[in-house]
Amino acid sequence: MIAQETIDKVFDYARVEEVIGEFVQLKKTGANYKGLSPFSEENTPSFVVSPVKGIWKDFSTGKGGNSVTFLMESEHLSYPEAIKYLAKKYNIEIEETKQSQEQIESNNKKENLYLVSEFAKKYFNKILLEDKEGMDIGLSYFKERGFTQQTIDAYELGYSPNKWTALTDAAVKGKWNEKHLIEVGLTIAKEEKRFDRFKGRVMFPIHSMSGRVLGFGGRILANNTKAAKYLNSPESEIYHKSNILYGLFQAKQTIAKEDNCYLVEGYTDVLALHQAGIKNVVSSSGTALTDPQIRLINRLTNNITVLYDGDAAGVRASIRGVDLILAQDMRVRVLTFPDGDDPDSFSKKVSKQELKDYLDNNSQDFINFKASLLLNEAKNDPVKKANLIKEIVVSISKIPNTIQREVYIKQCSSVMDISENVLFTELEKIVNRDIKDYQKKEATMPMDVVPMEYQEQPKSPLYIHERKLLSYLLLYGNEEVVFKDFISEKNKDGEVELKEQKYKSTVIREIYLQLQDDEMEFSDDLFQSIYVEIMKPLIQGEDFDEKKLTNNSDIEIAKEVSSIILEDEKHIISDWGRKEVMVPDKKKNLNVLVMDIILSLRMILISLKIKEISKDLVNNDIEGGIMATMEVIRDYTELKKNISNKLGRTI
Repeated sequence: MIAQETIDKVFDYARVEEVIGEFVQLKKTGANYKGLSPFSEENTPSFVVSPVKGIWKDFSTGKGGNSVTFLMESEHLSYPEAIKYLAKKYNIEIEETKQSQEQIESNNKKENLYLVSEFAKKYFNKILLEDKEGMDIGLSYFKERGFTQQTIDAYELGYSPNKWTALTDAAVKGKWNEKHLIEVGLTIAKEEKRFDRFKGRVMFPIHSMSGRVLGFGGRILANNTKAAKYLNSPESEIYHKSNILYGLFQAKQTIAKEDNCYLVEGYTDVLALHQAGIKNVVSSSGTALTDPQIRLINRLTNNITVLYDGDAAGVRASIRGVDLILAQDMRVRVLTFPDGDDPDSFSKKVSKQELKDYLDNNSQDFINFKASLLLNEAKNDPVKKANLIKEIVVSISKIPNTIQREVYIKQCSSVMDISENVLFTELEKIVNRDIKDYQKKEATMPMDVVPMEYQEQPKSPLYIHERKLLSYLLLYGNEEVVFKDFISEKNKDGEVELKEQKYKSTVIREIYLQLQDDEMEFSDDLFQSIYVEIMKPLIQGEDFDEKKLTNNSDIEIAKEVSSIILEDEKHIISDWGRKEVMVPDKKKNLNVLVMDIILSLRMILISLKIKEISKDLVNNDIEGGIMATMEVIRDYTELKKNISNKLGRTI
């Protein structure tokens, strides 16, 4: 168990914009940052980070929190793993206290799968660097391919011994659960037999964006025509190959810095380019490019350069990926290497500067690339040429931005020597057809799987008012305000009048006293927990510090408080300031707003009480008789009327 002192130090050192900036491309907007949500598909930024408050909020999904909760939400880390990740990032020594047996047993299954994968990575790496077989075969292979020790260390490469149960035996000896080895695909079980999946292969650990080991790729070295040259981990609870890019963990910072990502096909392509100084490179690991993989890149940059081998057939088969990239409103360029070369072989033939120059000077816009590729196939055949023009227009139709589509249509018209009107007509046909196909598909989907954007479920007035009251406490708790209240007094004629009274108090103190008078607790359990935490400093005679809540060890409290605080700054994502739309300053009317929410809350509670008593009256479930109950209802109604008068409303 991590010592509280270490946790406190992590929160002191961690800068939320630095942490999230490794996973999401952020752009400064005033005192805050914004970017595309890493949790939903969107083209307009709705993700806001506040460095001053140390929190973030995703308006597309409603999620929010601090640096730790971001890692938990985005990278699926446990709380301890997120703390350890940040401790490592900021060079903080981790102090741990001994876990009880109960705490050890409470570790969830998914966490155990991550841990056993981490064990396997270290085992393979140790075999490669220290075991005779590993050095003679595995390390020799990497050295022969020209990879340095620095590259081997950066990607944590390894070797799996050419023995049937080497890894399995080592894991079981180390008290790792054999069941978990089987679940992540490191061990294969056939009836009573157990054997290693990656026997006799050099190993490429596949990391998440935060560096956790999710799975492995293994290349066979023996001349075995029956075995696959490359073998990947099977799908598991932690490894989904369509959601992962090899090398993203090592490349993410350079991708964000260079504002471009090079996309290649194989593991060794990534290693070779990285070693040659091109560090913003990732691979789809030999699988067809998918939407989730593109979204991972889109979190860091809007620019992708796809690097293809010189093999024309392979390029033709892979070009579908370009359309997927365009569909996510990203800019894509394409580059091919000379025939017979791939990124790995080409990078070893030229100097680092020559490689960089080649990449800078030979990438093409996707239209020019696709046109040259398809024109070469069409030759002088008019029918084939017509089909290739249609293919290019199909690609353009994937672009969500209508202005960009028009620019590309004009470019296509020039390159293909065909009128813009014809191309626009074809584009309209394709777009309309796609819309109809989607509507048809959506109509046949079960209701629970129809894709829809996040919409918060309607909340009760009580929930809304309780949350609003918390927002005033969190945002303005320490503000001193001149409050107005109205006291009921009888005049000479015996009529009740409201007399105004003014007094100074902090927002937090005023709300506390008002709720104490009503002996009121929040109906929502989470809100009540937050309220108790807010009031602790007041009771102890201290100022309220919101960071004690945004960094709270209770994750639900930290997430909800962060979400409430940043919700008040929703205008950031719409750039209202730039559009000269003034955001009202709530501090000027804080006394009115606070009293209004307290009185409104009382009104709601009284209305609910009247409703409850009336229901009991109808069901004859009352004590004290009908007349007494009616008197209680009249008293509550009179109280409600008085509150309404204070609010200046009529009921």
